[in-house]
Amino acid sequence: MFKYKDREIFVGQGWTDDEGVRQPKNWNIWPDDYKAKMNITEIKEDARPDQRLYNWSMDENGKITSTPKDINVLKKDHLRMLKEGQRGIMWATDCYYIRELETGEAIPTKIKTWRASMRTRAKEMETAINACSSVEDLSKILVVQDKDGKVTSGILFDWPILEV
Repeated sequence: MFKYKDREIFVGQGWTDDEGVRQPKNWNIWPDDYKAKMNITEIKEDARPDQRLYNWSMDENGKITSTPKDINVLKKDHLRMLKEGQRGIMWATDCYYIRELETGEAIPTKIKTWRASMRTRAKEMETAINACSSVEDLSKILVVQDKDGKVTSGILFDWPILEV
């Protein structure tokens, strides 16, 4: 974030100074000393907290004030999302059970095994959520992924994959 005197200005957009001079949209390439001469300052924003877990606001100088959300509400919401997610993922294989009821054709072992692993994983996640006594505890069980999408920590919503 940048400011010209007390006004916020945006990279890639022109702006008008106090003398009425229209400045170019590439002003951000100016050397730092020239920006300072033009009364442009860069405001370093604080790191933003996880909005799933914190209510927060940022002042005009990039400083963040945050408060944790109510842990009981978060736990209730995460348990609901857990059940909805599990149901939504497992729904794709419900047809095997219907087919077995209607035709007697056996459910493939790999489907049964995967569904059992889904239920086991859901129970682990539910236990982990219920064990949380603070927002910090909950943040530790949320899945964190690296740039390639590989899970590096946490268990929430890290579901088993059905290998086809």
